[in-house]
Amino acid sequence: MGVFVYLPLILPLTALPVARIAAQHLHPRNAALLLTWVGATLASCSTLCLGLVMVVGTAQLPGSPLPASWSDDEVREAVPYDEVAGKLSIVALAVVFATCALTLGRHFGFRVRAHRALAAHPGGSEVAVLADEVPYAYALPGSPGRVLVSTGMLNGLNEAERGALLAHERAHLAGKHHRLLLTVQLAGCANPLLRPLRSAVGYCTERWADEEAARVTGDRRTTARAVGRAALISRRAEVPGLAAFAEAGPVPRRVAALLGPVPSAGGWPPALTTAGLAALVAAAGTAASTLSALNAAIALFLVLESATYG
Repeated sequence: MGVFVYLPLILPLTALPVARIAAQHLHPRNAALLLTWVGATLASCSTLCLGLVMVVGTAQLPGSPLPASWSDDEVREAVPYDEVAGKLSIVALAVVFATCALTLGRHFGFRVRAHRALAAHPGGSEVAVLADEVPYAYALPGSPGRVLVSTGMLNGLNEAERGALLAHERAHLAGKHHRLLLTVQLAGCANPLLRPLRSAVGYCTERWADEEAARVTGDRRTTARAVGRAALISRRAEVPGLAAFAEAGPVPRRVAALLGPVPSAGGWPPALTTAGLAALVAAAGTAASTLSALNAAIALFLVLESATYG
């Protein structure tokens, strides 16, 4: 097992170069899915290795559930023993699970409260217009999902821009973007090195919805105007883990992208470009993290099996 068990804790650094470049060179849909899967894989490997370090490092502590034969010299030589790292890993895992639980609680708690509030709202249409002067709009997932928009937001847009706004929010529901955002948010809880992926995936899901809105309305310029105007008039609503139409972020980049050509849905740029090299670094880091975690887990399993039945 050795030093390889610690690699997945730092290999998430290899995902960071690809985050911004993916948003620039990939179709927003492909970029959002790629970054989410990379983040989820690296976070899983990181958490697994923390658990392995805890098992190895606390094997000699009173009350350890591991077999007594773990203390044999041959076993301890095969799997290095580090009590300090083991105790630190207990603290780290506790923080990981606590922050993940808090994140999930805030996310689902908001959804439950929002759906309860909408239960008394007249009409069961997909779009719920709330009498509120504070301008906001966001997609609320559920069964069924709803688009929530305030009268303050609608009053600030013309009819064509309202159509773009509603198409944008429907795209969030259809693409299940809340799942992608929640996944990378949890990945950041598991390993702080992955937190930058949250903003990258957030931007990509907004761009994805922008492109869908432009396709549905058939007018990229009107969609760009709706995004820009909504950003100017809106006040960010508290929507944990969800996507808001004009949430804080690189709105000028979104507007500029909509005023440009339709992004290609093709694959990654050639390997000898900056984007291609960044992709190779991220792919290598993800593969190395996965292999290191599996190698450490298998090695520990074999050693424990040998110590138990040998």
